[in-house]
Amino acid sequence: MNIYNRSSLTSFYEKHPDCKETLEKWYHDLSSKKWKKPGDVTRDFNTVRTIKNSRAIFAINHNEYRLIAEINYQKGWAFIKFIGTHAEYDMVDSETIDLFKAQKNK
Repeated sequence: MNIYNRSSLTSFYEKHPDCKETLEKWYHDLSSKKWKKPGDVTRDFNTVRTIKNSRAIFAINHNEYRLIAEINYQKGWAFIKFIGTHAEYDMVDSETIDLFKAQKNK
């Protein structure tokens, strides 16, 4: 998968250094995948949850953080839509959240 907006990962773990290793591993793991359908994602990440709008919710650092990615299976790319603490995640709609709009509203 080609992952867009990697800078959002680095920005996040600069503020939350305890998840740097996990996010870097997540990035490298996804980069090596060629998913064609949501079942491929759940096969490779047994804690992921796939939802509407071609999105997947990943638990980071044993669910301390959440990452939402939109996945385009045909084109082979993933776009990070949200990354935040579990408490921040509880305040967003995972099916419609957009990382850049959320950052502008802070």
